[in-house]
Amino acid sequence: MKSFKQVSVLQKFLLWKTKHLSEQQFTLILSAIIGFTAGLGAVAIKNLTHFMQELLEGEFIVNYHHAFYFIFPVIGLAIVYFIIKYLIRKPLGHGIPSTLYAISKKKGIMERFQMYASLITAPITVGFGGSVGLEGPTVATGASLGSNISRMFRMNQSMRTLLIGCAAAGAMSSIFKAPIAAIIFAIEVFSLDLTLVSMLPLLTASVSAILTSYFFFGSDTIIPFVLEDDFTISQVPFYVVLGCISALGSIYFTSVYFKVQKLFLSIKNSFLRLILAGLGLGIILYFIPPLYGEGYGVINSLLAENYQEALQTNFFDAFLDNIWVVIILLAGLVVFKIFATSLTFAAGGVGGIFAPVLFMGSALGHCFALLVNHLGFLNKPISVGSFTMVGMAGLMAGVLHAPLTAIFLIAELTGGYALFVPLMITALISYLITHAFQPHSVYTMELAQRGELLTHDKDKTILTLLEIRKVIEKNFQVLTENMTLGDIVKEGVVKSSRNIFPVVDEDYNFKGIILLDNIRTIMFDQKMYEKVKVYDLMQNAPDVIDLKDSRMQTIMNKFQKTDAWNLPVVKDGKYIGFISKSKLLTAYRQKLIEVTV
Repeated sequence: MKSFKQVSVLQKFLLWKTKHLSEQQFTLILSAIIGFTAGLGAVAIKNLTHFMQELLEGEFIVNYHHAFYFIFPVIGLAIVYFIIKYLIRKPLGHGIPSTLYAISKKKGIMERFQMYASLITAPITVGFGGSVGLEGPTVATGASLGSNISRMFRMNQSMRTLLIGCAAAGAMSSIFKAPIAAIIFAIEVFSLDLTLVSMLPLLTASVSAILTSYFFFGSDTIIPFVLEDDFTISQVPFYVVLGCISALGSIYFTSVYFKVQKLFLSIKNSFLRLILAGLGLGIILYFIPPLYGEGYGVINSLLAENYQEALQTNFFDAFLDNIWVVIILLAGLVVFKIFATSLTFAAGGVGGIFAPVLFMGSALGHCFALLVNHLGFLNKPISVGSFTMVGMAGLMAGVLHAPLTAIFLIAELTGGYALFVPLMITALISYLITHAFQPHSVYTMELAQRGELLTHDKDKTILTLLEIRKVIEKNFQVLTENMTLGDIVKEGVVKSSRNIFPVVDEDYNFKGIILLDNIRTIMFDQKMYEKVKVYDLMQNAPDVIDLKDSRMQTIMNKFQKTDAWNLPVVKDGKYIGFISKSKLLTAYRQKLIEVTV
């Protein structure tokens, strides 16, 4: 009875909404609610993480903390492993890639457990030292809220996707207090169309989230930085070089990330994978403590040029007055951060790569500036702080393939646009070089390889969203190889309204086709009914669609290449049905109408 009342109330509200609110007004209201909830999610994840870090670094173990760098991550990852296995009981993918997959292959539908799963597991992962960020889980939490709220109010697929983008914008706006960059992030990463219809909800969600963040966190920002040095035209060559180095760092980041993932995924036992990757992470963190956790404290210490705080180690503290030791240690942070991040993910940790990218970018930019200043060929040193910030933008543009997000995020974090030109130079160069070698970002590479990635290319997006099984036609009369012409007429021509007949063997393996035109001249000659067999008349199909391997883009290319109107579909060699060009184009038009905002 209670369930009936709830449905009844919802139905009454939907009727009221239809009478009193336009679709745009209701979307703006939902986007404000989603922005608020995404902001709350960001607040909850951040506070839970800080609570765990303070608990672990409390007075009772503060004097032994370095020794615990080795064991903390393994404990945290083990807790996450048991929570996922015995409480959630469903695989929990990485935040933003899993959200992109839901948009491209699940019509934007995300399961309810995703609303709270990352909220529990990400703080444990990072709080115990996992070398990942909280942005991805925050976005995934908000996106799941947006998806389920849109389902509750029976929004269509295009609105559902837009509200997921609103949740992503809200999460980023709340975390970084950068509302413009958050909107651009949603557009760049989630391939939303930049129209007035989409812009207003994104803006509403971003504002709602940042107000929530101001309410809970005040005016404090995650990277407080005051720009002191002005940009001069003489620095352009150095920003160009930094862009090239950032591209190399981006390619290195992505390559190592996927190689480490592939290596550990070859270990089928997930608990053994946890132990090996967790111990590897523990060893790295013991020798390089700055890689512990998100790393924003290290970034802020670098911006303050406080190397004693930023580069705390077990072995080199006494040598941090030597600038060349500092440069070498910074280079070490760049090299090993991605290993620490990859091992955290390989062990089953829940987090994101946004913070590791910013960490590596800051260390890279800072290291580059120190190196240039201490080589001794400049009359006036370049700004170390500026290059640290621009280095973050360079790596973000390359790794995430989001140059506009990188530019506006760092511009907003620096409190103005004085660095806008160097940000544009470095981000553009880094993105162009990285894109030439790696066409897809860390977020999208696996989806792109499977043909499941949505892009700003509308044609490719529609083809990706189409479901192959829904365009397969099965109203064809199937013939076997040993049938006679008489059987073809009685079992095929008489019973079918189609002019094409698939031929299979006894095990239903597809062998070829017979066209009505092939038998038209002899089909009324009864003398031939017992003499002519199916295998005498059948021919190869122009091409075959394999259900396991083919993507919609590949299928469309096959139609264009063969000029055929019907192509057979097989799975493991067995006949399934046909796809017709006309049905495919009709489905394309319908999907275009559905997803156009």
